[in-house]
Amino acid sequence: MQHLKDRVVIVTGAGGGLGREHALLFAREGAKVVVNDLGGASAVVDEIRASGGEAVANTDSVADWAGAERIVRTAVEEFGDLHALVNNAGILRDRMLVSMTESDWDSVITVHLKGTFACTRHAAGYWRQKAKETGGPVEAAIVCTSSGSGLLNGVAQSNYGAAKAGIAAFAQIAAKELSRYGVRVNTIAPVARTPMTAPTEEFAEMFRPPADADAFDVFDAANVSPLVVYLASTLCPYTGGVWQVMGGEVGLFEGWQVVASLQRESRWSVEELRKEIAGLVGARASAEGKLLSEAKPFAGWEATLREPR
Repeated sequence: MQHLKDRVVIVTGAGGGLGREHALLFAREGAKVVVNDLGGASAVVDEIRASGGEAVANTDSVADWAGAERIVRTAVEEFGDLHALVNNAGILRDRMLVSMTESDWDSVITVHLKGTFACTRHAAGYWRQKAKETGGPVEAAIVCTSSGSGLLNGVAQSNYGAAKAGIAAFAQIAAKELSRYGVRVNTIAPVARTPMTAPTEEFAEMFRPPADADAFDVFDAANVSPLVVYLASTLCPYTGGVWQVMGGEVGLFEGWQVVASLQRESRWSVEELRKEIAGLVGARASAEGKLLSEAKPFAGWEATLREPR
């Protein structure tokens, strides 16, 4: 059964990794796919066409405002419409905060956060105009890509984590704003083996394929794609969700919320807060740890200074 028969989908960063798997599954499900990537897009298009699917390559940068507009225009000009956008493109520049450069920060924030905004903005503009012309809502969807590095605080990834947490917040706001046009917006936080995990020895070992070739490969990037296709399809009624996906597990994140508080009808003094916050934090202690941890010097600080990451 092809759940996206004749629907037009853009997948950014689809030259490899997660994006490639998304594009291939969209095509198998009947979608016409715009495969966007700075490199590798043509090879994925060839794969799709060799299997009887329809696809076209686009090599614009999502971080370029005019380039993002051209990505959307490619879908409309080549296939006559646009039904779904998957914001997947991203890069890594992992560094500990004290070693991070301005370029490390700017490049990651630009590709992830600005790129997600730019593509979403141009797609939303197209759908808003279409809704005005038809006099009713369109049936469209956006899937953004966040990460546990942002939602769960990945060390040495303050740039990447900030961008990914920002994407989750951006997508939830977009879900509220674009619902009037019939556009749903969801976010995934995938855990998978991709080219971005390979360069890091720690991650490469963590995401290593199983020794048994017949065993379920939990970290296979293809495990993520069915959720992306579902969220982008007319089968999905939901919007504003942030979904974790790893192997055979799909979970729903719940955002920032106040989990403990102090209340009074007058202003607190510094000394009063010192006493009362200690009790507040202590009351939140659990088997998993405390709400907050006390800041203490890292035992390996000397090694960290000698070998900055």
